[in-house]
Amino acid sequence: MGILGDSLEKAAAANTTRPIPKSAGAQMRFLVKQHKGTKAVAQLLGISQRTVERYVKDQIKRPRKDLAARIEREVRRRWQPKVREKAQRRAAQTGGITIETRARFGFTAAPGTTDDGRIRLITQHLPPTYAARLFDAQSAGATEQQLQNIAAEGLQEIYFKDRGRRADGLLVEFTDIDYVELDF
Repeated sequence: MGILGDSLEKAAAANTTRPIPKSAGAQMRFLVKQHKGTKAVAQLLGISQRTVERYVKDQIKRPRKDLAARIEREVRRRWQPKVREKAQRRAAQTGGITIETRARFGFTAAPGTTDDGRIRLITQHLPPTYAARLFDAQSAGATEQQLQNIAAEGLQEIYFKDRGRRADGLLVEFTDIDYVELDF
């Protein structure tokens, strides 16, 4: 995934109500339960099925750093799906989403105005319609560029055009993203 997709995942994970399992064995047992077998988990993590079984039985307690990071990432991705769905539904219907980013914004505007891209630090709350579009696109398997286009359109309408009160005809390009953090 890209930077915006990862930020959506991170924001969804921030809405969980319980911490993920701490030990490698507990994390591996959770993944085995989610995938209904050790073979699928082994393929997911790129390790042997026997290694997965040894983690489940607590015969191996400390994975290598890269494997520990993969295990934790997969557990976080699947942890408390109903709580995540509820938070996303609330953001898409009533709450909206807050985006904080530092990126280069370029413009296509009326003649006589500057269209040079500039690095800007923006924190802006987007209405529920943009949150719903982001979640729908993410669940449909949208590319990183498509997610960026939705975020750029939201920032264009809410931040730069002030909900249609100024800068009529302005088109915003969202490029060279330094970082993006989302909250809902």
